[in-house]
Formats: sequence, C-alpha cells, structure tokens
Amino acid sequence: QVQLVESGGGLVQAGGSLRLSCAGSTRTFDTNAMGWFRQAPGKERDFVAAMTWTSGTARYTESVKGRFTISRDAAKNTLYLQMNSLKPEDTAIYFCAAGRRVGVTTDFYDYWGQGTQVTVSS
Repeated sequence: QVQLVESGGGLVQAGGSLRLSCAGSTRTFDTNAMGWFRQAPGKERDFVAAMTWTSGTARYTESVKGRFTISRDAAKNTLYLQMNSLKPEDTAIYFCAAGRRVGVTTDFYDYWGQGTQVTVSS
C-alpha cells in the first residue's frame, strides 16, 4: 500500500520560510500526481500545489504563486514544498496527497498523509 509521511512543519514568523517534505513508501501507476493541500481551523481542505511526477509539470493555487515551490527527488521518492514569504493566512495543517492525475480538488487523490502543522505568527 502507498504510505505518505509529511514532515517539516513548525512555527515561523511572517516573512519566514519552511520546507515541507513528503516521503512516499512506493511509486505505482496510480501515484503519478502528487500535491499539497491545506486546512485551516474551521475551513475546508484547499488545494495548494501539485505536480506530475514524471514530467515535473506543476500547478499552484493563485495565493501562493511566486512564494511556494513544489519539487521532487525521484531517488528518494520524496515530494517537497518550499514555502517562502509566509503569511499568517498560510497557517494550516498541510497534507501531502497522491493520485493518478493532477487536480485541484481532494477527490483527485487517493492517498493522504497525516498532515503537518504550519503556524505563521504576525
């Protein structure tokens, strides 16, 4: 089975940076797309960024463009999210997800990590 484990969350001041990691146990035909979602208290789980593993094609939600970068290390089967210029509104639990195709809604993804907390203070 596919297992995803996030790490790298923490507390940072506004304007700071964090790098999230998502380690995958295996890579299969149905995990070509990998991405990040986030969920703030009292809010729905929203799309942040995703990419096609094989091609590297990436997609971002508008609010993080120019600040966040999604990338991968194929040798380590690990997905990353570099977050720069963090804002208090970025505060949320960040989840790693994997599926067959890139999409901006949760139903595109079949596998999920447990999440890692990101807190940005003002």
